[in-house]
This record gives sequence, structure tokens and C-alpha cells, in this order.
Amino acid sequence: MSILEVKNLCKTYIINKRQNNVLRNISFTVNEGEMVAVMGPSGSGKSTLLYTVSGMDDMTAGEVRFAGKDMSALNAKELAALRLDEMGFIFQQMYMLKNLNILDNIILPARQSKANQRSAKEKTEYGRELMRKLGIIEIADNDINEVSGGQLQRACICRSMINQPKMIFADEPTGALNRTSSREVMEELGKINREGTTVMLVTHDANVAAKCTRVMYIVDGNIKGEYNLGRYENETELRTREKSLNNWLIEQGW
Repeated sequence: MSILEVKNLCKTYIINKRQNNVLRNISFTVNEGEMVAVMGPSGSGKSTLLYTVSGMDDMTAGEVRFAGKDMSALNAKELAALRLDEMGFIFQQMYMLKNLNILDNIILPARQSKANQRSAKEKTEYGRELMRKLGIIEIADNDINEVSGGQLQRACICRSMINQPKMIFADEPTGALNRTSSREVMEELGKINREGTTVMLVTHDANVAAKCTRVMYIVDGNIKGEYNLGRYENETELRTREKSLNNWLIEQGW
């Protein structure tokens, strides 16, 4: 069953009175439980696609339906509520409030949500539960400048999960991390996906994309091709997946 349906999506910016068509009649579907990677050269429209289909940026034309809702028919307040309650977000830059500790940053979206009916105590305990799950409970009371980049990104994953979203959108979630931290973060995203949460992520790293079920390759605002890898199960098959994906990417002009 599909959770995200995109039809003839266009995104145009006007810069110095000139029209810049960043996305051109893009159509695709993401099914529940998938983990989809978006790849392509710099400036191809990867991040714009992610921001537009998640409602963070306005579409110029086309249709985006999320969990059956026509996002173009929602006003700004309704879109904000949809993003808060039904979507989770992870970014390359790990935006967190400096005046809050790690745990309080994680549970902040739960406190802001009107749809999350848990008590304040239950929200805090669920935040701690997520931190235990991702192996970072020991930094709950730390300030954001007292932890490593890998720990902070795992905290961002916890924050994205605090309202139990239907889908997580991630823009280069491992881009600012070293290889060890990158592998750990992708392991956690993989676990979340296997437990049922749909994930769509933008990445320039074929090693990251090889752990996804499907890869979409975008060039000049168009989806040039898609590659179905199937579900990633364990490390033993990773090298084979990376090799087949790299071969396909070379064919696409990577």
C-alpha cells in the first residue's frame, strides 16, 4: 500500500526574472515499509524533491498525496500539523536548541503536538526509551556540545521518532559523519525501517544507498532511472549490493 504518491510534480524558482525549473513533471510512489534513496549529481534537485514532497517547500504544480491526504489542499497550519504528527525529519546539519539538553530536545516535538495524547511523564519516558534503543541513554542530560557527531545524529533520529511518524525524511543524514558513525546511524535507520517506518533519504554515498530497498536517480530535475535492491538483511550481502548499485550508477552517468 502506498504512503506517498507524487504525480507530475514541478518546482520552479524565479531568480533575477529568469525561470529555473528545478523539478520537472516528476511522478513516483513510495510504499509503506520501503526505504528509498534519492541520488544524483549536485544541483540535480535531490533536496528540493525531499523538501517539496514533505511539505517543507511549496510545489509549483502537480499533486502530492501523503497517507491519502492531498497536501496541496492543506493550508500552512494543517501542513505544519501533518509534518509534526505524521512525519519525522533528519538533516545533515543536526539542528538542536542550545539551551536544552539532549533529552529535552528529543521530546520537544511531543510537547508541541496536539495529537500526541501522552502525559508529560509518558513523553519523557518514551524519549528515554528511544535513547536506550539507540544506545545513547547515557547522554540524556548532556548539552548538545558535549557529545560526538554520531551521538548527536542518533539523538536526531530519536527526535524524529518521538511522535511515532508514518514516514521519516532524511537529507544527507550521514553527510557530516565519519565512516564509523555513518555506519552506526544507518544501522539504526535500518532497524526503524524494519520495524515498519517508511524512510526516504537523500544521499551522495552509494554505501548508504546500498542499504535501501530502492534507489531513484535524478538528473536536471527528472528521475532518470530507478534501481530495486530489495530489502537489506545483513552485512554479508552488503558488498554484493554495493557492487551492483555502483555498476548501475555508472550506467546512469554517476
